[in-house]
Amino acid sequence: MNFNDFNISDEIKKAIGDMGFTEATPIQKMAIPDALKGIDIIAQAQTGSGKTIAFTIPVLEKIFIPDKSPQAIVLCPTRELCMQVADEIAKVGSKIKKLKVLAVYGGQPIGKQTRVLKKGVHVVVGTPGRVIDHIERGNLELIGIESVVLDEADEMLEMGFREDIERILADTPNQRQTLLFSATMPKEIRDLAKKYQKNPKFIKVADKKQNIPKITQYAFKCDIKDKFDGLTRLIQAYDVKLILIFCNTKKSVDFVKKHLKKQDFSVDALHGDMTQQARDKVMNKFRNGNIGILVATDVASRGLDIDGVDVIINYDVPQNSDDYIHRIGRTARAGKAGFAFTLVSKDEISRFNTIKKSNKGIVYREIPTLGQINEIKCTLILEDVKKSKDNLEDYVKIIKKNENKEFGSTELAAALLKRIREN
Repeated sequence: MNFNDFNISDEIKKAIGDMGFTEATPIQKMAIPDALKGIDIIAQAQTGSGKTIAFTIPVLEKIFIPDKSPQAIVLCPTRELCMQVADEIAKVGSKIKKLKVLAVYGGQPIGKQTRVLKKGVHVVVGTPGRVIDHIERGNLELIGIESVVLDEADEMLEMGFREDIERILADTPNQRQTLLFSATMPKEIRDLAKKYQKNPKFIKVADKKQNIPKITQYAFKCDIKDKFDGLTRLIQAYDVKLILIFCNTKKSVDFVKKHLKKQDFSVDALHGDMTQQARDKVMNKFRNGNIGILVATDVASRGLDIDGVDVIINYDVPQNSDDYIHRIGRTARAGKAGFAFTLVSKDEISRFNTIKKSNKGIVYREIPTLGQINEIKCTLILEDVKKSKDNLEDYVKIIKKNENKEFGSTELAAALLKRIREN
């Protein structure tokens, strides 16, 4: 099923096409038709499954542009996710003239958000706390709300937002449509759905193991004193554009960043003690490719949708399987392949083995030697070269013309590979 099969406006079809999407993902195929009919949805779907577009299309189809009051609210657990979701909604609605989308979250001056709200906004994307703040200040009227989306609902409840969420839902019109998306379905989520949704359709899209088929997962046992050396070898072996390294603590993040900088790596850090302005600045540098390595605590493991993250490295073993899935889900976005590596010291083996039981794709490997690093780099080049197998006839002729007994096609290929590696 592609997006042209949905009963949606030409403006949205055109915008989706401009974004490079043609075929709908499973969550989009299952959620969009029913959501377009006004049915409440409760969907279990992992980050990276395409759920943002799955709820954005039905939400935008209901917007009446001449009415400048808020008609939809999307609640998200973090500032980062708010910004990304608002950006995605704006892209999907880019062909809808005069559509206004606003992200509201803490860490940004409330006056600026207030001024935009007063001018008129159709879709508000916000963290529960900041949404409540605007409601209490009289900046945000809920009387015209037709759609409420709870994105990453389980994370919002874990962060203690239940009371805020319930207050927002209770203050919106009873006839609203409620779309709930969550990676897991604990009892709290089910209770929330039962209380605030009307005969919702339950959708479950792929379990965690099925959702990460294109992520090559390796684990490397090492002494804790050798962890940093192991990390640098993996970075050298997989010489890629963007690497995201996860640590369990701010102290560990600072250690890794400091010592990578000493080795002249292009690196920066992200953790919860930083101001929102500082975090935004770092994220923009990483997103734009101005730094190649980002070292982060789990503050960055949810909701950050960054295209082109090639490798995820768990410098510290995460606390549980869910955290592991959320971390490695930062790579292999939009159908691309990716790598996920975990460094496991002796005191982390027990915790890691628990994670490994529910993630069968993890394979133990040895940390590569210097000779193996060269072999890995050459293999990655060749794998990339194999993608260019079309229209090679003229090049084949040149190779055949230049080969001889002393320098055959194999030697020519080896020499070319050597030239690429050394440059």
